[in-house]
Amino acid sequence: MNKDIQHYNDVQSVLDREICQLLSAGINLQLSEKESKIWHAHPVWFIDGNPIVGYSKLKAGIRLMFWSGADFEETALKAGTGKFKDASVTYTDIEQVNLDDLARWIEKSKVIQWDYKNVVKRKGVLIRLA
Repeated sequence: MNKDIQHYNDVQSVLDREICQLLSAGINLQLSEKESKIWHAHPVWFIDGNPIVGYSKLKAGIRLMFWSGADFEETALKAGTGKFKDASVTYTDIEQVNLDDLARWIEKSKVIQWDYKNVVKRKGVLIRLA
């Protein structure tokens, strides 16, 4: 595991740490060959430089976000503001994390991608990659 992501997980409260460790382990199972790092202060995994999935600590809990998740057609994932194609779910307890859902969403993230890598260059315009 990426040492910076491990450190991010380690500094969370006991409950949040358990959720973060479970999420990072589940994500790493599916994206072990892909780049991962702390990006904008939270763990993110990338495919060819494009952000795919990450999680962050919010007041409400640990938010798992998929950058292209709004197109996954998954009711458990709540779409973001509408400007982009992100969708997320927030966990407050480790029992809420369903690893089968996580694996399915990660598989979808490999085939449903919007080009966030170049969104600044395109002045906020997203183009579908896959």
